[in-house]
Amino acid sequence: MSQLMDFMRAQELLRKYGINSARSSYVKSASEAVRFSGGKPIVMKVLSQKALHKSKSGLVKLKIYTEKDISSAFSYLSSRARALNLGNYKIIAQEMVESGTEIIIGGNVDQQFGKMILLGLGGVYVEIFKDVALRVCPISRYDARSMIQQLKSSGIIAPDVRRERMVESVLLKVSRMLVENDISELDLNPIILTGNGYTAVDLRIMK
Repeated sequence: MSQLMDFMRAQELLRKYGINSARSSYVKSASEAVRFSGGKPIVMKVLSQKALHKSKSGLVKLKIYTEKDISSAFSYLSSRARALNLGNYKIIAQEMVESGTEIIIGGNVDQQFGKMILLGLGGVYVEIFKDVALRVCPISRYDARSMIQQLKSSGIIAPDVRRERMVESVLLKVSRMLVENDISELDLNPIILTGNGYTAVDLRIMK
């Protein structure tokens, strides 16, 4: 039976393959979250095996700036988790990543073809537009480029050569990670693309 990998362990795995992700830390109190923020805006989320749709369940607080707001968010998330009977949950604090284009890179195991990799617009758009590209792993740079160009949203995801090369690079790294590890399911959604690079914000790995 598949099991959800601990978020921080999943981040370590991404780092091993050179995949950028948002600076994060588990926090057991509001004061720990305040220390993590260092005066900069953060995001706070509840992580639980029982809560796969955090935003829909009210388990995410965005753009928290002040010590008062952080304390209030921690209390709210703790109460919300208890109200939903989530059992063993954790609260995680993350740096607030600047807005940009959101994409999803996913992976799973097909009974016939084996490890597969997916690319599409991220966030809620992947469910709305269902504009995704799939390939069998491992992929080549040509495969990565063809995945981008196949999408109706290719002009949004990769409006120029620099952005296209960056997305290709991430696809190649994720493909290698999928092939070299015991991963049954993977969701990096969203990965936020900006003028300065990219950051994987939400990640879910099933083993």
